Amino acid sequence: MEVYDAIRTILAVRAYQDKPVPAELVLRIVEAGRLTGSSMNGQPWHFILVEDSETLKKLAALARSGPYIAQAPLAIVVAMEKSIYAVSDASRAIQSMILTAWSEGVASNWVGFENLTAVKPLLGIPEQIDVLAILPFGYAVKPIGKGKKKRKPLSEIAHHERFGQPFKQP
Repeated sequence: MEVYDAIRTILAVRAYQDKPVPAELVLRIVEAGRLTGSSMNGQPWHFILVEDSETLKKLAALARSGPYIAQAPLAIVVAMEKSIYAVSDASRAIQSMILTAWSEGVASNWVGFENLTAVKPLLGIPEQIDVLAILPFGYAVKPIGKGKKKRKPLSEIAHHERFGQPFKQP
């Protein structure tokens, strides 16, 4: 799948089949995160891969917005070293992993946004490391209507040269 097609069609998925993600694809997903650019090449991220069903259930219980993590065959907890650019850099890595998975037919969603300190003792994450998100990965239960998104029109969000000047579409 081309990158633009992945971006155009990706949707948040919250229900997963009981089917493992192949190890080669898991490696590609994590590599996509690792290879993402970061400010001053700081690479402040840490990726904790969780496949154990009991641990996935515990993660689901700790993340109020993500009870469906318990269904996923895989979750990647994204943690980060504290720095001025850490949230931005780790967010870029998250998007790279989610798009890589989607391009291979594996769905995901971003669960949480910081305030996941209760995850630290469960996974042995040191106190000085922050948890940014939990990313469940798996094959969607329902067929996905790729590309059907509710988005503001380009005329409302894109400007040309100065704010308020209409973006000229070719």
